[in-house]
Amino acid sequence: MEFTYLLKCSDNTIYTGHTQDLEKRIKRHNKGENTYTKYRLPVELIFYAVFYDKYKAIAFEKYLKSGSGKAFAKRHLI
Repeated sequence: MEFTYLLKCSDNTIYTGHTQDLEKRIKRHNKGENTYTKYRLPVELIFYAVFYDKYKAIAFEKYLKSGSGKAFAKRHLI
């Protein structure tokens, strides 16, 4: 399974990503092992979606990073 997720950072910014192991990835974010979130700790998981197809998870992540995807997330997910 693949996960696309949104994290709320301590400075109220939103980080969007995808992974195969969501729990492990969140722990790595909170340990400061990601460039973007390293100085915005702690992070909080606010949304995730599960996909069986890696490419669909990546496509959804890409969409959420787009202008219309950010608007969709603000209206429906955050």
